[in-house]
Amino acid sequence: MNRNFFIEVNSQQRNYDGERISGDVFLYRYIKEEDRVIAVLSDGMGHGVKANILATLTATMALNFTREHKEVDRIAEIIMNTLPVCSERQISYSTFTIIDIENTGKVTILEYDNPSCVILKGNQVFDPSWKKVVLNKGKNSGKVLKTCTFLPEKEDRIIFCSDGVSQSGMGSEQLPFGWERENISSYAASLVTSESSISAIMLAGKIVTMAHKNDNYKAHDDISCAIIYFREPRKLLICTGPPYEKEKDKDLALKVQSYKGKVILSGGTTADIIARELYKTIIDELIFEDPELPPESFLEGIDLVTEGILTLQKVNEILKTYNNSVKLGKGPADKIVRLIMESDEIHFIIGTKINVAHQDPNLPVDLEIRRTVVKRIARLLEEKWLKKVTFEYI
Repeated sequence: MNRNFFIEVNSQQRNYDGERISGDVFLYRYIKEEDRVIAVLSDGMGHGVKANILATLTATMALNFTREHKEVDRIAEIIMNTLPVCSERQISYSTFTIIDIENTGKVTILEYDNPSCVILKGNQVFDPSWKKVVLNKGKNSGKVLKTCTFLPEKEDRIIFCSDGVSQSGMGSEQLPFGWERENISSYAASLVTSESSISAIMLAGKIVTMAHKNDNYKAHDDISCAIIYFREPRKLLICTGPPYEKEKDKDLALKVQSYKGKVILSGGTTADIIARELYKTIIDELIFEDPELPPESFLEGIDLVTEGILTLQKVNEILKTYNNSVKLGKGPADKIVRLIMESDEIHFIIGTKINVAHQDPNLPVDLEIRRTVVKRIARLLEEKWLKKVTFEYI
């Protein structure tokens, strides 16, 4: 890897008022073998199912052609000539923004008819020097797209949205021409000024909420905003299970103590070992926030202390269906998921001592051994959430 930052990608959407499905589609992929990220936002003409189908077709084509390292003008030509054209208005049925981030960090952006991306360096708007791409053959000959390339640095952000954001409030006394790119840029910069490490999902959410407010809380179009945030990776250590040999207890405690990031201890025995070796006291909580699980405990210097295998099993179940619209509870497993979602690099230290309790035939059949559950969690985090997961056995 040649870049020295983590790429956080996330989005928020609000449907056209009264619609159950968005006519905007946001897709992104991490291509592991190339250490490359591709993100696409497409806006289908109109709203509802028809718009969603057209936007999905566009976004999927854009992802696949970009993945094949085709030149930007060739990608534009293929997509534009494949998409149907409105017989009345003679315009394509969907617009798109494609962002391709290579393993060197180099960013290439290609836009067609979406509001122009806003690039922030810290809280300052950056102009990457846009170039025009003019199509010279096919039914879209003469159509103009925009492209740019630049090398991002830590704390840079790319903000891209559908015209449901830029045209929000259009016709109102305050915003006769809509919110417009300049106002969106100023609003995003002010949010970053007040909270320099604001996450991609939080920033996207605030922009979408403001656009909805501009429309008097009755969206006149599908509202979508996606953010790419280049930043220092946020690290999380999840420690579960006692070491195979008792002599390794001190090593485990020192690893936990010296870790540069947040720490979760999952397992009563694990927590007891850390407390003993670091001369600290565990305080047990007696409030059951989740009736299915033992309550969490507290240990100075540790972000979260929970029961082990049952809690990890519940974490796995939550992650199977979790998405941005799921509201997490206050239980121990929910808190682990919340910390995982706030982190980029998750390191598991897994103790390999056999826990006699887990061999009890009276326990539920699905109470799997620790390593199996952790591997299932890791697979979900890598495939669905693009987290970087590492393991260490002790």
